[in-house]
Amino acid sequence: MQKMTLSEIAKAVSGTLNGEDNIITSISTDTRTIEENSLFVCIRGENFNAHLFADKAAESGAVCVMAEEKVECKASVIYVESTRQAQLDLAKYYRNKFDIPVVGITGSVGKTTTKEMISCVMQEKFNTLKTEGNFNNDIGVPRMIFRLDESYQAAVLEMGMSNLGEISALTKAVCPTCSVISNVGVSHIENLGSRENILKAKLEILDGMEEGSILFVNGDDDMLCTVENKKFRIVKYGINSENLDYCAENVHQDNEKTTFDIVWQGNRQKVSLPTVGIHNVYNALAAFAVGINHGISSEKCAESLSDYVPSGMRQKIVRKNGITFIEDCYNASPDSQKASMNALMSIEGKRHIAVVGDMLELGTYSETAHREVGAYAAEKSVDMLFTYGKEAEFIADSAKKAGLEKVYSFSDKEVLAEVLIETIEESDVISFKASRGMRLEEVIKMIYEGMN
Repeated sequence: MQKMTLSEIAKAVSGTLNGEDNIITSISTDTRTIEENSLFVCIRGENFNAHLFADKAAESGAVCVMAEEKVECKASVIYVESTRQAQLDLAKYYRNKFDIPVVGITGSVGKTTTKEMISCVMQEKFNTLKTEGNFNNDIGVPRMIFRLDESYQAAVLEMGMSNLGEISALTKAVCPTCSVISNVGVSHIENLGSRENILKAKLEILDGMEEGSILFVNGDDDMLCTVENKKFRIVKYGINSENLDYCAENVHQDNEKTTFDIVWQGNRQKVSLPTVGIHNVYNALAAFAVGINHGISSEKCAESLSDYVPSGMRQKIVRKNGITFIEDCYNASPDSQKASMNALMSIEGKRHIAVVGDMLELGTYSETAHREVGAYAAEKSVDMLFTYGKEAEFIADSAKKAGLEKVYSFSDKEVLAEVLIETIEESDVISFKASRGMRLEEVIKMIYEGMN
């Protein structure tokens, strides 16, 4: 990051500086990542209070501590009303030092994959900073912004939320020059109560954008297709709807590859994605549209998408002993569970086996959502369905009632892994999908170890 003086920071966050006006070269909220000449921001959480570690931060090299309560330490202190808000204010101040394209991304499902594809495309023309890991909240977003320096020519930043007002706060720090909303699902419906409120929360991304900027939305999403705002340019992408600005045609899935044509403004470009699932076509459409609107040629957009590699535990395909494993354990919602089953069934194999776990944070909608997934598994005619977790028992029950015969439920990961090792055979295709908190990847690890 660029150097800043403490007096400059205090002014940016409407704080009071006590002590020497030093220069800082990094910012941290974790004493384990303190560097020399850094600013340590004391965040108060539900189960911790970083103000207690102010002195430790100073001893580790911090020349200043930002605090909202009295602290004792050898470093300078900037006192503010709220350190969380002050960090966002400082992130906004710092972000505005850079006159570069910044793409903001949010959505109920697929925002991380969309972010990865967009950054792939943007990298064709710009040295691009992108959100790493799950740094998409009020702590993580500033952390990414502070990584900007003179070497970056663009940024692609993801914004998550669990309640109203959260994306509004984030986008005011990010100040996107354009944004993407991938879809409106039911994630966090426990907090927000309805999909209408989820849409309202997602549209808060406009709060940090200048009038006239572009908002890219999935035009096939039943909520997003209704979005209209005269202050912004709404660009819609999709497959099935009318009046789309970017439309995918001739979609064909073949094992580990998806090919399709993108049609826009009388033009046509063939795209080949090294992954499967209709949901990834939507993600690629968003990335393509963003690329075109940043002056990247359609050929270069298609070329970069052909080089896309799934990140983390998102639909990673692994082959062992002639068996195809689809690892997709990062997160789960009804929509992404269905997308996962579509991907499973699109890959050639002797048998198609789905292993699914609980979808969390669905509140009173949980049973309905899990039953919906079970019915879909039966509709897709998966050969075998294995469930893990208490809520996933609703998936199993619904699948059985819909006519699926080979359905098995488990509450113990080790037992599940043992049964799967005994069950799977050469040429099978097996997918794993659950909310992150279920740690379904532990079952995958046990299977791999048991197969050696």
